[in-house]
Amino acid sequence: MRAARLIKMVLLLQSRPAMTAAELARELEVSERTVTRDAQALSEAGVPVYADRGRVGGYRLIGGYRTRLTGLARGEAEALFLSGVPGALRDMGLEDAASAARLKVSAALLPSLSDASWTAAQRFHLDAPGWFHEPRTPELLPAVAEAVWEDRVVRVAYRRGSADSGSALVERELEPYGLVLKAGVWYLAARVRGGSGGGFRVYRLDRLDSVAAVEAVEPGSGGGESFVRDPEFDLPAFWAERAAQFARGLLRAEVVVRLTAAGVRRLPQVTDAVAAREAVAAAGPADGAGLVTVTLAVESEEVAFTQLLAMGPDAEVVAPAGLRERLGEAARAMAERYG
Repeated sequence: MRAARLIKMVLLLQSRPAMTAAELARELEVSERTVTRDAQALSEAGVPVYADRGRVGGYRLIGGYRTRLTGLARGEAEALFLSGVPGALRDMGLEDAASAARLKVSAALLPSLSDASWTAAQRFHLDAPGWFHEPRTPELLPAVAEAVWEDRVVRVAYRRGSADSGSALVERELEPYGLVLKAGVWYLAARVRGGSGGGFRVYRLDRLDSVAAVEAVEPGSGGGESFVRDPEFDLPAFWAERAAQFARGLLRAEVVVRLTAAGVRRLPQVTDAVAAREAVAAAGPADGAGLVTVTLAVESEEVAFTQLLAMGPDAEVVAPAGLRERLGEAARAMAERYG
């Protein structure tokens, strides 16, 4: 336990110019007194930990000291090789950089862990796209990924709306903060420059028609104009919130359905899973026939027709009347077809 803590302390000090005892205590989840003892132990072991005294003092490593990755356990080493998504890295133009990084990590590992990359690859594989959808990599993905990595402002032209409804081409200057791969589709989280509120928005990359770097204000600076990231921005939290908002925004209609016990179990499989669970949780007890009546949020009556038709006799629509009539007609046609 203490050995692992000492290794973590060295790695923390390697990653920062200096840390106070309070900061180290918080990261290591120990007292400041323990931090003092651990620093003394490292110093006695030959690790050049130097303590600056005074109110603004702290701990730092001197002489450019670096440690090799000899403290990794097998599980930790294998987890390192699971941290990348090979297909996504290739699509973003980062395959060479990722390959070089893996080689450097492998070279730094103990000989007994040299097979960590192979053992991890043989046990876990990520196939991000959904079934029955051929993944297509947006042509502009590498350019956008480069801007994200380098914090460069870009000017984009994107298609607002679907092609069927007559999409309009709109230009924006964006600060690209992060990329998200969701079910085989790439999205960009970016802050709009000069827009109303200057807030963050989400763009589908396959709707971008062009991406160009914005020239730097000072001539000769090279590389285009850069932006300063908001330190409060959290990409996973932002995406989770926007994804939830998007899902809720799609469910603009309601239907009342009576379900068998099997129907209650199947409902999350054919409709929005969150909406289905919420509908079942808010429903009352089963009636005398064993049926549970739920009020389900759906995208539209047209979508609900397709979804609930797949439920067969395990679902009976009570309202709206038009949807009930359509499902009844479909049921009678199927009965006639099958004799």
